[in-house]
Amino acid sequence: MDEEKLLIRIAEMYYQEDKNQSQIAKELNIHRTTISRLLKRSREEGVVQITINYDKSASYSLEQTLEQRFGLEKAVVIPVASELSRQQKEHFLGKAAGDYFLNYVQDGMKVGFSWGHALAAMVEEMSTKELKNVLCLPMIGGPSGKLASEYHVNTIAYAASKKLSCAALMIDSPAITETAELRTALMKNSFNQELSKLWQELEIAVFGIGSPSLSANDVWQGFYGEEAKDLETKGIVGDVLSRFFDKEGVAVKSTLDDRIIGLSMEQLKRVPQRIGIAESKEKVRSIHAALKGEILTTLVTTEETAREILSLD
Repeated sequence: MDEEKLLIRIAEMYYQEDKNQSQIAKELNIHRTTISRLLKRSREEGVVQITINYDKSASYSLEQTLEQRFGLEKAVVIPVASELSRQQKEHFLGKAAGDYFLNYVQDGMKVGFSWGHALAAMVEEMSTKELKNVLCLPMIGGPSGKLASEYHVNTIAYAASKKLSCAALMIDSPAITETAELRTALMKNSFNQELSKLWQELEIAVFGIGSPSLSANDVWQGFYGEEAKDLETKGIVGDVLSRFFDKEGVAVKSTLDDRIIGLSMEQLKRVPQRIGIAESKEKVRSIHAALKGEILTTLVTTEETAREILSLD
């Protein structure tokens, strides 16, 4: 298959068949970097044309209302057609988050990242910027075996460091250990002690916001185990870095807290700039609670999600 035909086939699979880049790479037996390059080219050459019809003032008004109501430093609201797939929405959300992040990050900063689809989309869509003495850090251990490698915190921190021409640290520990004793032992090793100190120096934290449907999701059911059902009985509505909170954004204690290798909620809230990236009807209550609890200083979301959030007050 020549490159022109390959370009069209990849565009069809990504935009029409809603397949992600890993699935396409496996089916066509080509590298993800090739897929990413051809997808970008398909947009640049007009093979794929994405049209968004919107009233720009509507987004600006929603941003202002969110900022005033929840005391946000910044709300970034993007207009996205509701009929687009989740993957397509993530593409636009990631671009908006990346643009905001690049305008904020400066030389000498330490930046923390979580895992997931939203963060992966952000670093993929983010433009490059040469910075000095910036350090990209994972803020939580890895969900190894539970998520595809492109959504792993190490992958995201490393990808961000390449875009910023800076260094990154990797974490070689699970997000949740089997026992609290194992967590204590792992946190005593020199690397994790160094990482823990660096967490206290973070100037930017970038993270997704989890929905409350733990037991209904096979991935998260497998990740959190029996604790998933117990958490749901405690009135959780969402999580950030596997730290769960209720409808007021107040941390909900669980036995998981003593087994998590990552920032605590208190540590996260001490980071000056906290960028939360999330959208979807399933996450409206989660985002709303995170805003009420002042877990984030900046929200990046879609217009339809912003309207749903504001309708709850």
